[in-house]
Amino acid sequence: MIAELTSFAERLRQNISSGVSVEFNSIALELFELQYRFNIAYRRICDARGLNPTRVEEWSRIPAVPTAAFKELELTCLSSEQRTAEFHSSGTTGQQPSRHFHCAESLSLYEASLWPWFENHLLPERAGGCPPHPRLIALTPPPAAAPHSSLVHMFETIRRQPGVQLEFLGRVDGDGGWGLDLESAIEGLQSAAAKNQPVVLMGTAFNFVHLLDGLTERNLSFSLPSGSRVMETGGYKGRSRELSKPELHHVISERLGILGARIVCEYGMSELSSQAYDGAVGSTHNSELQTRTFQFPSWCRVKIISPETGREVAEGAVGLIHLFDLANVFSVMAVQTEDLGVRRSDGFEMLGRAVATEPRGCSLMAS
Repeated sequence: MIAELTSFAERLRQNISSGVSVEFNSIALELFELQYRFNIAYRRICDARGLNPTRVEEWSRIPAVPTAAFKELELTCLSSEQRTAEFHSSGTTGQQPSRHFHCAESLSLYEASLWPWFENHLLPERAGGCPPHPRLIALTPPPAAAPHSSLVHMFETIRRQPGVQLEFLGRVDGDGGWGLDLESAIEGLQSAAAKNQPVVLMGTAFNFVHLLDGLTERNLSFSLPSGSRVMETGGYKGRSRELSKPELHHVISERLGILGARIVCEYGMSELSSQAYDGAVGSTHNSELQTRTFQFPSWCRVKIISPETGREVAEGAVGLIHLFDLANVFSVMAVQTEDLGVRRSDGFEMLGRAVATEPRGCSLMAS
């Protein structure tokens, strides 16, 4: 079992690393057949819907699993002995988290898939070899303090890339929530400004509120060096202080001197292995006057589904976001999120959580 999945994962990893486009439909159907065979919980869901590999001829008809199922079921092809890592969703205290199990091969594919898409959107100067390379600051705890966070693992993967300078300035407080080392953050921003070194600030929306509130209390603001930018992941539900995205981005510009065209939003979750961005640094897509449209890489497809009819909605209409992530080799490729989006060609505009769903998202760890 593991040999077939490992072989598939290695072929996909090589395609991603070399930049070769994949023939999505045929590869998705091949992966569906493997997951139907080896993921027992997923096979039961498919059988209950009367769908199996012999009856599905198009990737868009592959049965999608609700993210809530990752809380109750072990949606994995891996035995307990084969699991080397486990990512959890992060909700409010007392909630059962979603669990996404990984082995060495699945982590290797996860890391190979996240880096080129991140580099393309947040570090475009690396591709052109244009110095100076920016300094990366993650407003999250380090991996040792948050071993089950897929976001933290993502940042650690970025830190390990050649030529990348990244530091973690978050912490885990006594209650398990995420806090921020404000003194170190201020020192880091002051140092970057003094050295005229561009900064990439990365974290959840609530991480940024924590930083910005601290700067406001001290009456501090920065005009960070040209080329500085922000990556924020959004999400506040379950917390007392919440800003709309325009409000948050306005305060970021006001306190850090980073304009909206250099603020990139990321969409990801523990149940996935790929991430979406709403534009590249400096792109006109990031203008406050533009609709912010999220795009996944070519190995992940999006459908916006009407919760009433179960069918894909028309361009510009609202529905639940369904994702088909080929990099989810050892779990489930097809995931039905609890998020609402507007269909925008092959991407989507993010609206937020659907009504009557549990709050979820790594930003809920912040306190």
